[in-house]
Amino acid sequence: MADRTDDAGWFAGQLSEISARGIANQAAALIRRGVLPPGSKLPTVRDLAYRLGISPATVSEAWGELRHQRMIEGRGRSGSWVTGDTTGPRPARTGTSGLFGSDVLDLSLSVPDTAVLPPLEEALRHAAAARNLHSYERTPILDSLRLAVERRWPYRPETFLATNGGYNAFYSAVHALIMPGATVAIEDPTAMRLLDILEDRGARPLPVACDAEGPLPEALEQALASKPAAFVYQPRTHSVTGRGVSAARLDALAAVLAQSDTLIIEDDGIGAVSPRQPVSLGSRFPDRVIHILSFSKSHGPDLRLAVLSAPMAIRRRIQSYRSFSSGWTSRLLQEMTAWLLADEGTNARLAANRRLYAQRRAALTAALAAQGIAIPAGDGLCIWVPVASEQFALVTLAARRIAVLAGSKCAVTPTRHIRVATAILADRYDHVAKSIRLAASGEG
Repeated sequence: MADRTDDAGWFAGQLSEISARGIANQAAALIRRGVLPPGSKLPTVRDLAYRLGISPATVSEAWGELRHQRMIEGRGRSGSWVTGDTTGPRPARTGTSGLFGSDVLDLSLSVPDTAVLPPLEEALRHAAAARNLHSYERTPILDSLRLAVERRWPYRPETFLATNGGYNAFYSAVHALIMPGATVAIEDPTAMRLLDILEDRGARPLPVACDAEGPLPEALEQALASKPAAFVYQPRTHSVTGRGVSAARLDALAAVLAQSDTLIIEDDGIGAVSPRQPVSLGSRFPDRVIHILSFSKSHGPDLRLAVLSAPMAIRRRIQSYRSFSSGWTSRLLQEMTAWLLADEGTNARLAANRRLYAQRRAALTAALAAQGIAIPAGDGLCIWVPVASEQFALVTLAARRIAVLAGSKCAVTPTRHIRVATAILADRYDHVAKSIRLAASGEG
């Protein structure tokens, strides 16, 4: 039957519900049952709409949902067809990251060195006695964790909410507050998972150009002219480039944002790994700032914990959205994190880790400088390296058994960079630097 699937008359006969959702659901069922095998051409939007007696916009919306589910591809006059991948939606950037063998030096992930993360045994023992443990009460945040984070928060927010990690906080905020089809101003480059989450929501990222001090005020002003639903940026250490927003730049951004009512989402994903002090626009715009602090990079990814601050009305909307899933964050994990934040040994370990990560980053940047590649000052877990060709750089490094991340995965606009992790690189700096020089040149 595959040779008849692009026959609008035949296709219309398979449909009993002709709303956008009904068409999408019934077409998906045909694909799952094999009636529409991979490669099947679908009728054009206009032809099917004519046969069904409905608006082409309704069919277009149905096809759009199937594209989002990765069940079909193609659009416009060339038509659409069934793909071979019907596993459902996945992060376009994060979902295509590779897994490498033990013989590959994997510098593609911007992650902490697990060998130096704080030990969790005592925190676990303490957390086992958490108040109200195993209750189904949907407590936004435990008092112990709230008190622990308040002492170091960059402003006095109206309320806090514990979440299952930084990206879970961002995902929940985006789905609770931003409608599909909305534009969101976001610094460019940025963390690739932030872009994945926005695109999963159906929001359109609007790039805001940056320099060594953070988002450019004039670029933000231009973006705000499009009335975006939110502005997303990283105020402390940037997870991709390693730069931070200067005090002067923060003032300039505040002056631009004062002319709008755009929601402001601050993502502090590096957290206590950063040697910089926490900063926020929350004291200037307390009615529309969401500040997210993750503990994954500093205290351990299996804590799965972050805290966000927001006005009460916004927190309630986010909490209401979360009620469809977990509803609250594990009291065990909250109590563990509260204990770790107060523990002197843990804080000493974090200070030592900041020095270690700085040394490793400096060692690679010095080796690169010796190869003629200058990397701007910064901190964090990786460096952002310009290259002549991303594809050439990836292939050249792969041939030398080194994996890095394509910079385009972290960017809205075209870029020619690679992101190289430094936190887990304890040696072989000269070898990596020489390999990067060959890769960056674009010359075979």
